[in-house]
Amino acid sequence: MKDFLAFRTMLTPVIIQAVFWLGVVVCVIVGLVYVLSGVGQYGGGPNVIKGFLLLFLGPIGVRIYCEILIIFFRINETLTEIKHVLEERRGPQQGKLF
Repeated sequence: MKDFLAFRTMLTPVIIQAVFWLGVVVCVIVGLVYVLSGVGQYGGGPNVIKGFLLLFLGPIGVRIYCEILIIFFRINETLTEIKHVLEERRGPQQGKLF
């Protein structure tokens, strides 16, 4: 709890996972709406194509976006680990690194 209150534990990666699943659900629902509205009308072919593209490419786009956001947090974790390793190597007599 102490790390959470001091902002050492990140909450955002969990939120990004929730945003991913919400984005996938929205892409599927909107894609199905496009497909069904295109099938139900004359000349609705473009809507059917848009719907299928959204059904298949939408979740991939959401995944790529969320992975890019997660990369920033992984970089932060890796840099924090490197900082701790360097502090252990230096020892208490040499002082803090940052």
